[in-house]
Amino acid sequence: MPSARVIVCLDVRDGRTVKGTRFEDLQDLGDPVEMAARYERDGADELVFLDIAASSEGRSTVLDVASATASEVFVPLVIGGGIRTLDEARAALNAGADKVCLTSPAVERPELIAEVAEAFGSQCAVANIDAKRTEGGWEVRTHMATGRTELDAVDWAVECAARGAGELLVTSIDRDGTRDGYDLALIRAMREAVTVPIIASGGAGSAEHVIAVFDAGADAALLAGAIHDGTLSLPELKAAMADAGLRVRDGAAAVP
Repeated sequence: MPSARVIVCLDVRDGRTVKGTRFEDLQDLGDPVEMAARYERDGADELVFLDIAASSEGRSTVLDVASATASEVFVPLVIGGGIRTLDEARAALNAGADKVCLTSPAVERPELIAEVAEAFGSQCAVANIDAKRTEGGWEVRTHMATGRTELDAVDWAVECAARGAGELLVTSIDRDGTRDGYDLALIRAMREAVTVPIIASGGAGSAEHVIAVFDAGADAALLAGAIHDGTLSLPELKAAMADAGLRVRDGAAAVP
């Protein structure tokens, strides 16, 4: 049985870690390289850097940050935000990423998912799905939740997997930064539709929230604000997960 992964996300803008609520009101939190090294020491299974500027200038900055981080930490590193071409994906991997997270550009040109999967393997292609609850389900949003698509999020998840995505990063826009818990119905719907691993994102505020999202079918839980401000600590979170019967990794050892 695979370990239940805990992933820490660092949103990067102008070389700094930032965080907001529902993708708005961003606040500066500190140096991402220092933060990444600390989270690795505390037991993070993976790290995600998202370039929220997604501009050519921001791209250069986040690649520099990733390169500096890769020389300091050894857990898997994921880079995402605005990767539009195979060459940009290659640049991210060359900078030290183990995987690339394909965001809005993949919605605009779905072939990008297959191109990355075919060139580097499905394990390198993580499809990011930002989902906004609607009356009938969830709609895919792009460009920091400002872009409407009319795409059903679950249908899009199925297409991403069919095109070669090795994992899905599923973020509830409604829950992002709220600390109210993950959108469990969204994760359950995704789990019923696809077999690839699902990373749940948006809403973590307690160990109970994290445990619940694994029970809903997630393979990994992504956390940001609650870890950044110390509301949750990785060692305490993993201890709670183990007490709940989840298989977790503590350094090099798997528990239980």
